[in-house]
Parts: sequence; C-alpha cells; structure tokens
Amino acid sequence: MRTIRTQLTVWYAVALLGTVLVFGVTLALVQRGANYRELERRLTAEADLAAAYIQQATQLGGPLIEYSSDPELALLRLEVADNLDRIQDYVIVVDSAARGLYGSAEVRRLTPAASDLLRQRVFAIAQEHESFSLSLDRVGLRFVERRITGAGPAIIAVAVGTPTREVDVSPMRLATSMLVVLPFILLAALAIGWVLSSWALRPVGDMIDELEAITDGRSLHRRLPVPSAGRPDELGRLANTLNAMMARLEASFASLRRFIADASHELKTPLTVMRAGVERALTDPRTGPEALGPLDETLGEVRRMTELVDALLTLARVDEGRLELHTEPADLVALVAEVWETGQMLGEEAGLTVLLEQPDGPVVAEVDGGRIRQLLMNLVSNAVKYTPAGGTVWLSLTATPETATVSVRDTGIGIAPGDVGRVFDRFWRADSARSRTGERPGIGLGLSIGKWIAEAHGGSLAVTSRPGRGSTFTVSIPRVRAPHPAVIES
Repeated sequence: MRTIRTQLTVWYAVALLGTVLVFGVTLALVQRGANYRELERRLTAEADLAAAYIQQATQLGGPLIEYSSDPELALLRLEVADNLDRIQDYVIVVDSAARGLYGSAEVRRLTPAASDLLRQRVFAIAQEHESFSLSLDRVGLRFVERRITGAGPAIIAVAVGTPTREVDVSPMRLATSMLVVLPFILLAALAIGWVLSSWALRPVGDMIDELEAITDGRSLHRRLPVPSAGRPDELGRLANTLNAMMARLEASFASLRRFIADASHELKTPLTVMRAGVERALTDPRTGPEALGPLDETLGEVRRMTELVDALLTLARVDEGRLELHTEPADLVALVAEVWETGQMLGEEAGLTVLLEQPDGPVVAEVDGGRIRQLLMNLVSNAVKYTPAGGTVWLSLTATPETATVSVRDTGIGIAPGDVGRVFDRFWRADSARSRTGERPGIGLGLSIGKWIAEAHGGSLAVTSRPGRGSTFTVSIPRVRAPHPAVIES
C-alpha cells in the first residue's frame, strides 16, 4: 500500500542518494582540478629550476653546446646535463633548430616518432610559460615549458613533464570508494527516512484514529488533539479546522433532532383528533354512503401519518440517546408465537401461509419484550407485504446457550444485489416495492428502527436475498445482554 510514510521515505532516500552522487562527482572534479593545479606548480618549479641551471652555466662562461661530426647532433655540456638529471621527470631542451639538446632518461626511452612530436611541440613555444598535454607512446603526459633567456640564441626552451595517470586515478578511486559505501548510505537513508516520517506523521495517525471513532451524529462532541497547541503548524491548523467543522455539524445535528422531535410531538395531538373525528364519522348513521369511501381513505392516510410521526419520534429519541430499553428475562418462545399468530392473520388477508418453527422448551433471554415484538412484527409484516399470493413465510427460532436467533424467510420478490446494503437506510424503499399496488404502503423506517433495537440488545440484524427467490432477515440476540450504547446509522 502506497502510504504517505512510504512515499516520504522513498523520496528522502532518493534525495539523499542524488545529493551523495552530486557531492561525489563534484568532489572528484574538485580533487582532479586541485591535483592538476598542484602538478602545474611542481612542473613550473622544475622548469624554472632547469632554466636556472642553464642560465647559471652561461654566466660561468664556456660553451654550453658540444657538437659532434654529425651536424644534426648537438648536446648540452656534460656538467649542465648532470644538473638536469637531478630532475626526476621528463625533461627536454631544444635549440633554435628544433634539435633536442638534452633529454632525460624518460625522454630517451620514447620512440622516435614520440620524441619528434615532443620536440616540435616544445619548439613551437609562443609565450614565456606554456602548459600542454600530450599522449606519447600511449601515456598521457602533462608538460610545462619555459622560454630560456640569457643563454644565447641557440637554446630557446626547456620543458618538464610527468604522467597524469596518478592525477586522474585518484579522483576515480575516490568515486569508487563512494560507490562501495553507497548501498550502506542508502540503507541508512531508508531507515532514517522511515523513522523521521513516522515521527512526523504520528499526529496525523492520532487524528485519523479519532476521526474513525466518530461513527455517527452522536459522536460529534469529540474533538481532535491539536499538535503544537502553543504555536500551531500545518497539522495544528488542520486539526483546528476539522474541530470547527465538527462543532458546526454538531450544532446542525442537534438543531435537526430537536426540530424532528418537537415536530413529531406537536403533530401527535392533531393527528389523534383527526383520527377520532374520521372514525366517529364512519360510524355515524347519518353519514351518507357516498362519503364513506373518502372517509375510509382519509382514515388510512391519518393512520399512516400517525405511524410516520411515531417512527420519527422514536428515531429522534434514539439519536439523542433518550430512548432506553427496559429489559427483563422473557421467554422468546412465547413472544415469537404471539408474533406468529398476528402474522397468520396478516397472511390470511394476503392469501399466504405463515409457518412457525421453534424449540419445544422455553428460550429465556434478557430483552425488552415490547421492542423485540416491534422488531419481529415489522419483519413479518414486510415479508407478507412483499410475497405474492400463494407464497410462504417462515418464522423460526433457534437457540444456543449464548445466543438466540430469529429468522424470517419468505418466497417474495427479493432484493436486488445492489440494494441489499441500503435496506436499513432511513426512508429507503426499493423501486419494485414502490410499484406494487394493492399492498399496505410503508414509510421506510421500520428496518432502521429494527436495526437499532437489535444492536441496542447487543445483537445484530442481517439480510440475505436473491431477486425472485425471496429474502431472509436474521436477528441474533445474546441471551445474557452486556449493556452498551447502541446507535442507529443514518
């Protein structure tokens, strides 16, 4: 998983690796330049020394050049050559005829072609001091040549050179050493980057944990810890912003709950009066036959509105945490049998068969009998509502020493796979249910309330369904309830 911590660690390692590489290359180039400058200084000093030997010999008098029978062969005087032999490098002296008057041992070992190339290059001197590089016999050499003055017109220049292999190899050795330690630097960078990113992102993890704990509207009173509370940084500003947003949401949720609760409470009295008035009109002998139909429809709508108001009031109290369960030991066998009897009457009206399966002995659990009855009646009435005539609804109770399970299974229209996860949402009803005619209408809140009832008992309400094959709702309730606050998801 590509987390921010991993990305920071990788980018930290890449940045450090790039920095080390740039540093290594720069250091190698700087070292190479320093080596060449030091080499230039040494060769310049040696060239000046060689020129000083020749000039000193001129001042002492006597010829500096000894000629042989071959006019092309001319050599420096022996004592001058002996002084130049003290210089442990490539040394060559040329005259105005481009002849080599002196060559050190290294120069004498050169091939004739290399020796001619060196003499011609030194002969072509244009300034008092010059530096140049040559490759002689596949050896890279660096030379410093110096024009000689005060030694007569015959001797014009001396050049001193040395191989550059050591100068070039030492930076490469440095770069090679850095490449050897580079894997260890990379591992250390990954470890340090992981530790630093973990330390930097720890406040983010705490904020995420706190946000995950806010699961519904009743948890909005919680607030995020603010890192660097004295001088808030970016994370502190983020925490303050989220806390302000949750404060606004908390106020909005509270206002909405109060409105729903107050509206539901205020609507109960006029609906009760309307229902009583319509029922009295229906039973009044003076009511004409033509008015009975509209009055009956009005009574049905009033009953539906009363049911909706009761459900909204229940959910408002649930959201505010003011709806409590009154639990006591109860026999679930008797409670399920009571629901089954009511379900039989509903099934007869719809042309269905409602069957019961349960143990012979009692199944005692600590429950709120009224709420469990409300939950099971909602499941049975839904099963009857969405099962075509001639179908079957099964109501079954099974028990273990720890859990009691009630299942309501039908052969109805079923639920589409994409809608199974939404059946417990408030006011949600599948399109297929809306299109059914001749059925009792619903308001889409019964399953939401039922889910809360099951979870408030420490249990659960689950559904499995296949379109055209029916649905199965399963209620699991601990027989010994561990009290804990339960909320319904909105």
